[in-house]
Amino acid sequence: MKLQEILKKSFNIQEGEFRIAFLMQLYVFMIITSLLIIKPTVNSLFLSELGVESLPIAFLWVALIAYLSSYLYSRALNRFSLQSVVKTTLSITIVILSLLVLLLKFELLNAWMLFFFYVWVAIHAVLSASQFWVLANLVFNPREAKRLFGFIGSGAILGGIFGGYLTSILAPIIGNNNVFILAIVILFLCIPLLGTIWRLRVEKLNLFKVKKRTGLDSDRPLRLIRNSKHLTYLASILGISVIVAKLVDYQFSDFASAAIPDPDDLTSFFAFWFSTFNLLSLGIQLFVTHRVVGVWGVGSSILILPMGILVGSVLFFFFPELALIVFVKAVDGSFKQSINKSAMELLALPLPFELKNKTKTYIDVVVDSVATGIAGFILIFFVRGLSAPSVYITGIIILLLVLWVYFVFKVRQEYFQTFRDNLAMVLETKAPTKKLNLKRNSVVDGMKKVFEKGSESQILFMLGKLREINDTRFFPQVQKLLSHPSVKVRTAAVQSLYFLNVHTMVTEIPQLLDSGDEDLITATLEYVLLHSSSEKSHVFDQFLDHEDPKIARSALFCLARESRDNHSLRTHYRVAERIEQLIKKAEYQKEDLELTHAALKIAGVANIPEFYPYLSEALKSPDKGIQKEAIEATGLSLYPPFIKEVLPFLSEKNMRPSVIEAFLGYGQYLAPYLIRIIQDREAPVEQCRLIPLVLKRMPSQQTVSTLMLLLDDQDVTIRQEAIRALSDLKRDYPQYTFDHLKVVRNILEECRMYHQSLSALHTQIIISYRNRTKSRQLVSDDERNARSSLLELLERRLDAGLERIFKLLGLRFGTRDIDIAYEGILSEKQDAQSRAIEYLDNLLYGDLRRKLMPIIENTILDVSSEEVQQTLLSKVPTEYECFNTLLHANDHKIKLAVLYLIGEQNNPKYRPLVELMLENKDDRIRDFAAQVLKKYEDT
Repeated sequence: MKLQEILKKSFNIQEGEFRIAFLMQLYVFMIITSLLIIKPTVNSLFLSELGVESLPIAFLWVALIAYLSSYLYSRALNRFSLQSVVKTTLSITIVILSLLVLLLKFELLNAWMLFFFYVWVAIHAVLSASQFWVLANLVFNPREAKRLFGFIGSGAILGGIFGGYLTSILAPIIGNNNVFILAIVILFLCIPLLGTIWRLRVEKLNLFKVKKRTGLDSDRPLRLIRNSKHLTYLASILGISVIVAKLVDYQFSDFASAAIPDPDDLTSFFAFWFSTFNLLSLGIQLFVTHRVVGVWGVGSSILILPMGILVGSVLFFFFPELALIVFVKAVDGSFKQSINKSAMELLALPLPFELKNKTKTYIDVVVDSVATGIAGFILIFFVRGLSAPSVYITGIIILLLVLWVYFVFKVRQEYFQTFRDNLAMVLETKAPTKKLNLKRNSVVDGMKKVFEKGSESQILFMLGKLREINDTRFFPQVQKLLSHPSVKVRTAAVQSLYFLNVHTMVTEIPQLLDSGDEDLITATLEYVLLHSSSEKSHVFDQFLDHEDPKIARSALFCLARESRDNHSLRTHYRVAERIEQLIKKAEYQKEDLELTHAALKIAGVANIPEFYPYLSEALKSPDKGIQKEAIEATGLSLYPPFIKEVLPFLSEKNMRPSVIEAFLGYGQYLAPYLIRIIQDREAPVEQCRLIPLVLKRMPSQQTVSTLMLLLDDQDVTIRQEAIRALSDLKRDYPQYTFDHLKVVRNILEECRMYHQSLSALHTQIIISYRNRTKSRQLVSDDERNARSSLLELLERRLDAGLERIFKLLGLRFGTRDIDIAYEGILSEKQDAQSRAIEYLDNLLYGDLRRKLMPIIENTILDVSSEEVQQTLLSKVPTEYECFNTLLHANDHKIKLAVLYLIGEQNNPKYRPLVELMLENKDDRIRDFAAQVLKKYEDT
């Protein structure tokens, strides 16, 4: 019990989380322990049998196989469950290690087998770490992950320390053969442990939660990196650090294998130092990193690792001794995972969280693999090609360190620029405020200055960034914000304090709880429940039954959210019973809208299906306020059937923002689901036309791909909204890839439709002109009005078609330049029009140029001019041909207008056209066609 108390205070582990947290920590401990048994043993066998000169070839094979395996592995994750993939890779590793034991026992191990085992161990190290953190994202929701990943990650460090020291002790005693058996047993035990973890947490997740937490469907990370200088410099630093590490590792292996010829002793040597490096890294992380980064700042602390290696390398160059290369290896192994890692995270702070999340795995795996291959090429050229002693590789390391420092200074410059740009974006959307000069300040000083003197928008932006890094140095500044006049700032400040993991309780709790704002009260209670030194059950009991109903409801909301994936916590506090009582009270006191709203939110966030009918009933309420709260509650639930229940509210403008926010809770993986609703017309067409408004708020490559499917939709309004959404995504996220061939095909199709509309318009203009001279006996007022309505629709269709064409051009050639050209075409200034035409004439090519340029010129010229008729209209269609073309177009409004005009003309020659519309898929068109035919029969 005392141990639980200590862990609660140290790692913020809450009631019901101990079991799953310990299981996850045990799992990563066993994985890393086995790795630290396998890796030094295989390394020593490889070096003893093949020599250090074979390491460069091994590096190349590791790079190649790692790159290929990352591709195959991502494909496997998209086809099979993570549990199946992890069990398969563990089983393969067990089989391979068992085979290695047999080969060692019967002395059948040869050179190519050693290469195979060396490469597999390297791949296993990459896969095992990647698999664990993907699993961790599945097991814990983001709020739990913020608190528990530090505790769970300590299992990896402890595994590295324990596994290495255990191997260093056992290898000389029992031999390498039996050491592998120990690793096999540990890996075998990982399989049932994985099954237990999966059964406790992951099986309860639905598809949206799984995809949202793991993010397996990702955009193209290489393109994202290339489009961000900031990210490019960070990836370059990582790549150079990997090359340096491999070259240092080669020297370390060379001198160690030369000094220790016995394989068992060499295994013990490697294992001891690998564990010692982990131990040093842990000590630095716990006692040094925070102070160094805090005092020196990110710009200086990130130089510690390359400068430390530089000092050791210069000494080693003049005094090539094993002790000095051990020092260099120790600097690399200990500072990389402590001070350097923290500094790199700070440097990545200004980047959007989504961008970092999508590129992290690619940088960690692929960039690492490519850098390993480059190190292999360098070693092959110098060691094998030039037969240079390994000590001369130090010269290459020194040159790489200079390049490393260069990129450090470049990324620092980019860091400040990105920071200023982010603040500028906030300022552009708000009222003008005093800009803050961050150029000469460190990141820490700059953030503190914002907290002390920034505007509301600047402070809110910086508090959001602070929650990504959880740096306790800002605790005093954030605490002062609890007295800020803005309720939003106070709420965000409390939410930031929640994640700062500082054990000092703030003194403003009573004032915050008395604020009367439920969002602020909820954030405050979350902080109290997390940081209180007393038992959580006592705290919950105190606030769940508080005399202030807002505090009591906020406490229940916090409890419901914390227990949504924690069945032990839910049972302990009788969450379902409390929510049921609250719902009954809300139904009894219907006039208390605040009570009803709170009951809906709590029922949604609790993840208890028995309360979902309550939300469904609230969606049908005549009270718009209740409907709005119910919509927001469905978004908290992540329950897929609510999607179709909420979708009809998109048609109501005052409800639309709430619907969009609710849908955003499902994440970008909702996009394919919504697209299927449009394609299969599972909802009325009016609702389908609004879905692209939702999709563009879910920016991702997957959203782009799904929206591209709507370019072929039969409804012109759906196409229009899809194209607008794609254009907005292209403007805001230029790194996304668009299918240029499909875009060009759609541009040409829009050109064809434009020609049809223009031909029909020209025909109707001619007929309308002729009818002016006819008496009202021949042409009734109703027919004239019907034709005027059709003319107005055709003109609007031409304008909409031109907009679609230019937005599609923006997808192909870039939105910024095309938007400027479009504005020039629509401008009344002749000079702007001429320049726009000249630009487009040089930009377009082939069919695009031949089809588009006459349309663009027509936009500037008079529609009825003879020049237009010669360039665009090879033949003026008859009215029958005009009606036939328009009735087959993908525009229901045009079809209705044509049917209305035919009905007013009452000419039997158009009857076959009307009869064709009786088979149309649109109910309104079929009904209107039937009315026109009935009118024929009546007359």
